[in-house]
Amino acid sequence: MAEQKIHRSGFVNILGRPNMGKSTLLNALVGEKMSVITSKPQTTRHRIIGIVSSEDFQIVFSDTPGFIDEPAYRMHQMMNAFISLSFDDADIILFVTDPYEPLSEQHNLLQRIASHTAPVLAIINKMDMVSAEELEARVNELAALLPGIKIHTVSALKGNNVQELMGEIVSSLPEGPEFYPKDQLTDRPERFFVSEIIRGKILELYRDEIPYTCEITIDSFTEGESNAGPITRISANIYTLDERKKSIILGKGGSAIKQLGTEARGEIESFLGKRVFLDLNVKVRDNWRDDEKALKSFGYQN
Repeated sequence: MAEQKIHRSGFVNILGRPNMGKSTLLNALVGEKMSVITSKPQTTRHRIIGIVSSEDFQIVFSDTPGFIDEPAYRMHQMMNAFISLSFDDADIILFVTDPYEPLSEQHNLLQRIASHTAPVLAIINKMDMVSAEELEARVNELAALLPGIKIHTVSALKGNNVQELMGEIVSSLPEGPEFYPKDQLTDRPERFFVSEIIRGKILELYRDEIPYTCEITIDSFTEGESNAGPITRISANIYTLDERKKSIILGKGGSAIKQLGTEARGEIESFLGKRVFLDLNVKVRDNWRDDEKALKSFGYQN
């Protein structure tokens, strides 16, 4: 009788403070652009799931928003709630930090991680940004706070040590069934990633507080035909807090929104692999970051 193969599976949740490179790490591990990546903090607002499967294992990765110690808005509280849920359903926790931010400022999160029962892998990202001596000092500092927890040093952006980390994750998975079809990459629909692409372009193109006052919804997403062949027609709404910010997003004579539309459309076409017609509309929704009804309509949950 042939020996039955062991199948491993589990939920691997990526946690850390804002701007530690969690989304970049998710993309490096999954091999697809699953999350918004910019140099600005707090770019991920929702849990984003990426799935990696082989014949012998399935990993369900979950990227979470950066943990905020002192939430300024109801939105921040809901983002932290995603993180609390990630502690509850994790088979493995990946704690991501970098060589720079003082670990004292990550105290609350480190305390929760140190007391958690699931296996934890600690990851120091951006290893390519510091000297070997500085990196070693950071490893020793983190090891003192998380005794007995294995520490990996990686550069998610450049791919350094990512495959070694993946091997460690696979070997740490418990035995279990597949949770999703083997060819599925995420539990999120295409329109979610389209909204993330638009929001990412806002983060790139607008300065100061403007990106953090915006939320995106997809009003319509339809497949059709044109003279040039198949085309996806997308209508999206950009919500912001007041008329002044709306005018900044639009730009003089609509110049800023035109550039946003052009750049977002190009990335959406690359993501979908087809031609896209993109219609962007800017709307005002006062105080949406503290409005429970608005937040729920944007996909935030308690």
